[in-house]
Amino acid sequence: MSVTSRYWEAWEAFWREAPREQGAVFWDAEPAITAGRHLALFEPHLTDPGLPVVDLGCGNGTQTRYLADRFRRVLGVDLSVAAVEHARYGDPAGQAGYRALDAAEKSETEALHAELGDANVYMRGVLHQCEPDDRQPLVDGIATLVGTRGRVFLVELAEAAGAVRSLAQGPAGPPAKLAPVFRHGIAPGEVADDAVPDHLRAAGLTVLASGELPLTTTESGPDGARIELPSKWLVAGREG
Repeated sequence: MSVTSRYWEAWEAFWREAPREQGAVFWDAEPAITAGRHLALFEPHLTDPGLPVVDLGCGNGTQTRYLADRFRRVLGVDLSVAAVEHARYGDPAGQAGYRALDAAEKSETEALHAELGDANVYMRGVLHQCEPDDRQPLVDGIATLVGTRGRVFLVELAEAAGAVRSLAQGPAGPPAKLAPVFRHGIAPGEVADDAVPDHLRAAGLTVLASGELPLTTTESGPDGARIELPSKWLVAGREG
């Protein structure tokens, strides 16, 4: 395993504790306001919509199931075995496939690419949750999965979303759905906005499109409105 055991154990503990129902986790917002919005930005750049789709960091599979309604073959992968168990539980009809994968481990992404061929990859909010030393290996793994024909849609919290930490520092402490994230030691780390395209370029990928879009959570603020966090999205792939 390329990731640290502490990091893997933190995610395992988080997902073992997490309720099974949709929306109970801080970032588990409805697909209509997450993957649905992202697909409208991603699909125009797909060179082959018939390629398998890999939902990298699938968690409990909410977005994976949405993608499986729109693409022929969808596979949700996550570092956490407990997360994969949640995803399978939430998909009794087997719309998608699910498996544990350490995408920062070169041999694992190479083996998956050998199985699937080139793939289109969807990844939401994973880089900022990674240990800094794992970020480039993770993006290198994405480049392996994409191959020559695939594309990746990547959305990450913007630098301005340092406000996530401020949510935990109010007099009442963090919101109920955010508290377990901090308790298990997987609080979001800050990734510079410029670092994300740099990671992609270092992996041999070209940024084809980018923009900004609020990332909607399942938690509400004191005024009752959904908490939204600023995010940056990019589409990348190999040119030529």
